[in-house]
Amino acid sequence: MKPLYLIPLLFLSACSTTPKLALRPQPASPPVENSTVRYPEVVRAYHFGRYVDPNDDFMMHEQHTVFRVEENTRWDLHPPGGGNETLVSQGAPRRDTAFSPVPVNDAVLAEVNAQKLATIQIMMQSRTLATALAQFQTALSQTKTNFQETAALRAAINNMKHRIDALESMPEQLPASQFSVTNAPPDPLSP
Repeated sequence: MKPLYLIPLLFLSACSTTPKLALRPQPASPPVENSTVRYPEVVRAYHFGRYVDPNDDFMMHEQHTVFRVEENTRWDLHPPGGGNETLVSQGAPRRDTAFSPVPVNDAVLAEVNAQKLATIQIMMQSRTLATALAQFQTALSQTKTNFQETAALRAAINNMKHRIDALESMPEQLPASQFSVTNAPPDPLSP
């Protein structure tokens, strides 16, 4: 009977212990293909024939191949899949928020519609203003032309007034012999 008394004590001791934190390893991310993350380096081979070393005239090189790194490796900054997805550490593609549509609610939609209406009104007013400005420009050019013509006519009238005044102030000194009583032409031999 003794063992039956120990069973409830065993349950009490199991409940009083603090649970231990169990660390589970994370699943490994799928391997990423290197060509989607980095550009490979570009190596070119050059074949040289016999030649004299340019630094030492007493040295000749036999024909051989020289390999040169033309472009070093670098990161591929273009997003894979046409620019709509990015890689996540778990390897699952997710949508890039820069390419997703903006969430629309009633307040945003009302504000966009108000801005569109204001833009249309401003464009109509600018057209009206441009038309009025064109009419003003034509009226201004017509006024300038009229002013120039008026100034020319005033100058001509003043010139004519001066000539008339000069003619009126001259005394009449017309010789009487120039006038004939008859319609007969004057005799050229007369004195």
